[in-house]
Amino acid sequence: MDLREIERALAGEPKFRARQIYDAVYRQRATDLSRVSNLPRPLKERLSAELPLGLPSIERFYDSTDGTRRYLLRLADGKTPAHSESVVRGSTIEAVWMPEGAKASVRPAPQEKADRSTICISSQAGCAVGCKFCLTALLGAERNLTAGEIVGQVLRVAADQGLEANIDRLNIVMMGQGEPLLNLPNVIKATRLLSDPQGMAISPRRITVSTSGIVPKIAELGREPVRPKLAISLNASSEEQRRELMPITRKYPLKDLIAACRAYPLRPWEKLTFEYVLLKGVNDTDADARRVVKLLAHIDAKVNLIALNPGPGIPFETPDPDRVAAFQAIVRKSLPCFIRKPRGLDVYAACGQLKRMELVALPA
Repeated sequence: MDLREIERALAGEPKFRARQIYDAVYRQRATDLSRVSNLPRPLKERLSAELPLGLPSIERFYDSTDGTRRYLLRLADGKTPAHSESVVRGSTIEAVWMPEGAKASVRPAPQEKADRSTICISSQAGCAVGCKFCLTALLGAERNLTAGEIVGQVLRVAADQGLEANIDRLNIVMMGQGEPLLNLPNVIKATRLLSDPQGMAISPRRITVSTSGIVPKIAELGREPVRPKLAISLNASSEEQRRELMPITRKYPLKDLIAACRAYPLRPWEKLTFEYVLLKGVNDTDADARRVVKLLAHIDAKVNLIALNPGPGIPFETPDPDRVAAFQAIVRKSLPCFIRKPRGLDVYAACGQLKRMELVALPA
């Protein structure tokens, strides 16, 4: 809920109570409203009965040797059937915390902080898009997440990591499970909540949404006054190649996607990001690199290269570092081009690996 929705839900209470609750949840990162000291007991009891907080719970987590933590989160959507004591357990999704900078090579001690950090969150449970190189695609489509379930991932991870509003440098990327633009209304509302200066105060410059290319939704996103940065998952240099790797291309052809990107209304400080997963012997040749440059001509863009993060059931291989570097060298003659360093590979936390993989938990 935003502030106005809390005010409406608390009909009969003074308006300042809604502000106290909003501040407690979004700025103070409260995980239990019964412990918020400035709320009276009767209101706490009402909240517990009528408006439970609904944060996801941490089912388990896995710590990588590089400091990354993958969270398996249990959503608060389980139901208690009438006349039954049994409870249906809520859905599960994944989020990933990636500390960056000086302390990122090992997990910081509780009293320490990383120089900055990124939280990768999910917008759907599962994914309907079916990219052939992505483990999440093997889950299939389950459901959209609510705005609260999207924001709740950030709140839960921030509380677990002791991150503070307006102090810690925090980036949010909606690159976890799901295709965000197939859940655009909830993604936009979540962005407004995340970026509210009176709440979590995360600048839209630090929030990125990644799409496989839902063309009409790209234009819709561009009309929003408060919106995240946009990243396009490209991954191919021709129509035929992209159809094979990303079946969504059959509905939204590559030429239409590129046209939508050229028409997208960038803000003065903004570039479009194009993500390109390199697959050995498939889309990683010099010719592919030259075609990418041609495709992205006349777009104010940068390119992030991602050497495939492998996983069981994925029929592709990771290219050699020399091949990745050669691809980058060609692209960067015309466009800013960066190689994204994989994070959390050993715990299936890297890009394209989120499939609720259960592992023997590593020591924290």
